[in-house]
Amino acid sequence: MKIRILILSALLMLAGYSAAGQQIVESIVAVVGNEVIYLSDIEGQVMQMKAERDPAPVEELRCRVLEDLMVQKLFLDQAKIDSIEVSPDNVEADLNSRLTEYIRRAGSEQALETYFNKSMAEIKKDLREMLTDQYIVQETQSTIAKNITVTPDEIKKYYNSIPKDSLPLVPRKVEFSIISVEPPDMEESKAEVRRKLLDLRSRIINGESFSTLAVLYSEDPGTASKGGELGYVTRGELAKPYAEAAWSLKKGAVSKIVETEFGFHIIQLIDRKGELVNSRHILMRPKLTAEQTEWAILKLDSIANLVRIDSLTFEKAAMRFSSDKATRVNGGKMVQKNPSDRVTWFTLDELPREINLVVRDMKLGEISEPFRTTDEKGNSLYVIVRLDNEIPPHRIDMQEDYNYLSQAALNDKQGKAYQDWIAQKVKKTYIRISDDFRGCGFHYSGWLE
Repeated sequence: MKIRILILSALLMLAGYSAAGQQIVESIVAVVGNEVIYLSDIEGQVMQMKAERDPAPVEELRCRVLEDLMVQKLFLDQAKIDSIEVSPDNVEADLNSRLTEYIRRAGSEQALETYFNKSMAEIKKDLREMLTDQYIVQETQSTIAKNITVTPDEIKKYYNSIPKDSLPLVPRKVEFSIISVEPPDMEESKAEVRRKLLDLRSRIINGESFSTLAVLYSEDPGTASKGGELGYVTRGELAKPYAEAAWSLKKGAVSKIVETEFGFHIIQLIDRKGELVNSRHILMRPKLTAEQTEWAILKLDSIANLVRIDSLTFEKAAMRFSSDKATRVNGGKMVQKNPSDRVTWFTLDELPREINLVVRDMKLGEISEPFRTTDEKGNSLYVIVRLDNEIPPHRIDMQEDYNYLSQAALNDKQGKAYQDWIAQKVKKTYIRISDDFRGCGFHYSGWLE
């Protein structure tokens, strides 16, 4: 069973305020073993669910949240019995990541403190406790499920249990290989970008607004409309040269030109708080000249023709000519960023738009004409692709989608094991529920016995 733990709403409930800013009168709603659930624990999550437009009546939501919390407390109670502990380092890493995101959303540490009416130290303490509980629950669940496996017969039985008209539709998947080339003489294009940034830097130092110039000239689509502002981020979230430059600046100062894998930047420090920095930047990327574009197309045409007449395999051509280091070592084979059981398979929606438009109409084994696309860092490049394999769109199938069905069957079996464990644990655990909630229609029987 999935345990709902809403960190932001939990912070709100720990602040002890309703959405209208009124103090919630604290009272104990339930006791599970040695664990206590307070009214504020429930109201905070209900407020969050209503803010997210959950259509269920408030009383139904309160009952649902209470049962989720009681189930969570069952796992925490068992963890104490089994002496389950979690790594403080993992909790701290998650805490810092989440806190950075909350500060980014709030706008600043001060804004976050004002919103929750707590100091950063108190917010960190509350968040640390909740994350620790979350990790403990996950570890306890892992202990329950660690020896659960599924046999081929169980996978087949799971598949046959799904009504045929309810089988999920699997979209078309493709495997493809790619070759990209980097034109020569890019230094002149880079020099042109540096000249433009130096001119903008001079204008800023002479009094013009960095934000205004970022809106007008920055080539970062994610920040240009916001005056180039990135918001509060940690050093690890930034490209290393950018981070080094940002951390070396004084507030309001403008950096020299900084080169990263995304292009060339000038940076202005807005604010720095501990491990967080807020900066704005203007990003520019070198442009391919008409001559460089023509060179890239002719080069790729030449490579494709060599492969088509069997003078060279696509794999060897990729290893010899491609400028993409990530795919070159694979003979051009494109691989998912987040490896799974089939790391080389992509749905069309997972592909960059330009590659999607080309691959969708290709035949197996066909090599495309050269075309322009954009890499993950936003840089333009010319490529050719070959469609290596495809799986047409289809209803989920035992042969084609065995790995997916195997995981789904395992998840289903683990879910039933969790439910059986919870039902048994309820019978063995001391549980007391406030009279105000005894009218709830709970999923698990035994809470009120």
